[in-house]
Amino acid sequence: MYYIQKTMEISACHRLMLDYESKCTRRHGHNWIITVFCKARELNQNGMVCDFTEVKHKIKDVLDHGDLNEILPFNPTAENIARWCTEQIPQCYKATVKESEGNIATYEVD
Repeated sequence: MYYIQKTMEISACHRLMLDYESKCTRRHGHNWIITVFCKARELNQNGMVCDFTEVKHKIKDVLDHGDLNEILPFNPTAENIARWCTEQIPQCYKATVKESEGNIATYEVD
């Protein structure tokens, strides 16, 4: 099995839709650190699991400097963003989303 990971820093804002009172329901920003983990049994015709540039294009280029509530069709929690990342790249089996120091969400495909 071949494995790669790509880490990207993304600046974006969001506000959470919560059923309890929280400061996070107000629009605010983060410098997110997103790491995408990909794997393949066989390398593609170019000798890669997948191209790092493709990962950047499908994740960072979509989210960076955006309002995640406008870009994503769900409540943009770190957990939901991690799941969304795995759905963007067929070879992706796991993603971590670091919202701030000490706050990290991980989603791993079953």
